[in-house]
Amino acid sequence: MKRTALPPAAGTIVGRVATIPATPALKLRVLSGLALVPVLLTPVLFAPDAALARTTTTAGEAEGGGAVGTPAGATSATPTPLKGVAVYLSYAKGYPVARYEPGGGFTKLGNVPDTFQFSASPDGTKLAWITLDGRVHVGAGSTAKIVAKGAAAGFPCLTPVWSPDSTQVAYSPKDNSEKSPLIVINPDGTGARKAGKTLGVCHLAWSADGRHLAGYTGTTAGVYVFDMKTGTSVRAKGIKLANHVQSLSPDGRKVVVHTLSPEDPGGDGGWPEGFTPTIVDTVTGNQVPVPVKGKKIGAFYLADGRLVVRVAGRTHNTLVVLDSSGKELQRLAEPAQARTQALLQIVS
Repeated sequence: MKRTALPPAAGTIVGRVATIPATPALKLRVLSGLALVPVLLTPVLFAPDAALARTTTTAGEAEGGGAVGTPAGATSATPTPLKGVAVYLSYAKGYPVARYEPGGGFTKLGNVPDTFQFSASPDGTKLAWITLDGRVHVGAGSTAKIVAKGAAAGFPCLTPVWSPDSTQVAYSPKDNSEKSPLIVINPDGTGARKAGKTLGVCHLAWSADGRHLAGYTGTTAGVYVFDMKTGTSVRAKGIKLANHVQSLSPDGRKVVVHTLSPEDPGGDGGWPEGFTPTIVDTVTGNQVPVPVKGKKIGAFYLADGRLVVRVAGRTHNTLVVLDSSGKELQRLAEPAQARTQALLQIVS
């Protein structure tokens, strides 16, 4: 399938994502420079140039095929087992987002906006979202606050992202340049600052070290890793096409991504219900093996370097927890109600 944009169609409603699973329809794609052009795509249905000076390669990872993700300064102490607390997105009416706690059930945090530009905080207590008027909102339940204006709106893939400690939000403002600026702001609306520019602005992920963000380009042409310290970004090696970034390793070196072949549809920019995860060492370009059997439909890095792999099941999905060497540490059954929902956060 050629990735050639069609001319704009009359009456196109910018930024409105009505449904994810459907028949082939006119979908919206963001191009570099944030020029919006609709293209004819078949929706993806999910069932059961500078060197990166970030992390010193260890002997076991010289070719990027060793540990699934070892953060700088990681210890060998036994980590606290996960309890199964997580945040899910339902594709039912209104697209509700809810926090799940074993024994306590689901607690609704809010609904996805028409723009589909939203994210859940890593601590699982609040949401950030962008409305069609370009306003950035933060809140949970019936409590919400407008913390910024002038965000790029109407582009489903331009989701805001929370810092790993849930104390800041990054988003893309309206801008016509090839590289989009990144604005970082506190959830009370204070401390806004420009962090730098990047081509990788879609489905941003923020590493646990607080320094790196990664996102794919609006044309799906690769993934870029942004350095908060230097304000610059570089293209990740080993990823030609992608339409989803799920997570970064704590040191920002490895990325969990949904890669595409040239024949695959680019999608509509909406958050996927599930996807086949590929883990790539962004420095070497090598893929990192994931030693988990079954149909994998997602993966997350935790702050201590553990990798959580989501595996599809008939009655419920399972979360398989691996240590930095790939050894299985734990298995948790997700609630049956979440089997067809998107996993947004694993609260550790």
